[in-house]
Amino acid sequence: MFEYDSLRVIWWLFLGLLVAGFAALDGIVLGLGAIFRFVAKTEPERRALAGVIKPTWDFNQLWLILGAGATFVAWPRLYAASFSALCFAFWAVLFASILRPAGFGLRGSIVVSPWRNAWDWALCFGGFVPALLLGIAIGNLFPGIRFHFDAAQRIIHTGKFLDLLTPFTLLCGVVSLSMMVLHGACYVAKRIDEPAARRARHAGITAAGFFVIALITAGLFVIFSLEGYRVPGGIDPSGPLNPATHTVWLSPGAWLDNYIKWPWLWGAPLTALLSALFSCWLLLLRWTRAAFAASCLVSVGTIFTAGIAMFPFLMPSSDIARDSLTVWDASSSEHVLRILTVGTALVPVAFAGVAWALLALRKRDTLQTLSPQTRGRANRALIASVQITQRTPN
Repeated sequence: MFEYDSLRVIWWLFLGLLVAGFAALDGIVLGLGAIFRFVAKTEPERRALAGVIKPTWDFNQLWLILGAGATFVAWPRLYAASFSALCFAFWAVLFASILRPAGFGLRGSIVVSPWRNAWDWALCFGGFVPALLLGIAIGNLFPGIRFHFDAAQRIIHTGKFLDLLTPFTLLCGVVSLSMMVLHGACYVAKRIDEPAARRARHAGITAAGFFVIALITAGLFVIFSLEGYRVPGGIDPSGPLNPATHTVWLSPGAWLDNYIKWPWLWGAPLTALLSALFSCWLLLLRWTRAAFAASCLVSVGTIFTAGIAMFPFLMPSSDIARDSLTVWDASSSEHVLRILTVGTALVPVAFAGVAWALLALRKRDTLQTLSPQTRGRANRALIASVQITQRTPN
């Protein structure tokens, strides 16, 4: 069986895979939501696009739930510190996420144009805001979160919500938003017919350009403008689970330590950049299935680019650097990690379910796929709403 220090590294990798899975799968829905009103111009197109999103949005939430659950059990201090420091951002993400099922369910309940328009914009809000805020949250980890531990090892958060909004973190939000818009646009371009597919391709090409520029700019920002965190002499994996027992230095360029030590890790950012350019080229050629596969690599490469740069730090502290949480002092006990490792045997079942769903939905949808019965129900609902409006006294 694995040693304790190996288990912690394994669970760091597993947490990264869950975040990457969330970006690659729920990122489809977030990206589609953000461009919903701009890709679908007419009501039949919006109804078809909503039909593309609805079968997948709910089970894609699995990765967010698994990520939060894994953090709660495997990294309890990280869970407590992050949810106290980023609570307003998480509340905003939760509120925006609630709008998605409400928008899908309510936009067709009353056939009145202002009602549908309001819920269509709610779907855009529910895709745009989480995609942006999740990038801002990850971007705040590089300069450090304003928190520390008191003498009783209680977490003290000293920051405010507006402290999270800096030029660098907003740039990270643009990276996240453009990455998910590219991903969602590639997916809808292969699932829906013209002319909405053409608009989706244009949106994906534009998002790919923004992503490449924003990621390179953020990387230059990290290298030349931000002080990174470094533990001189390394951390003893067998040491106590107490962040205050190690020394942390702040130094320019420290976030590149892992890339300098293991040059092959540059494959992560190169994968993200090259996959974005490749997906843009494939969209120009209208090879949408290959473009979607490339956009998946964009999400995975971006997540691991940030994770590799920060390792072994999970949540640096800008208040007191030595209180920064690392892989070695923020984990649960060895016994808990061993039990969790056995429980991960069920994760391939979830992967199999997602793969089956994506294969079942691989065919392109057209506006003509709306059956006569569906069109008839829509027409009857429209006629009924008009009759009710006419009977309503002024």
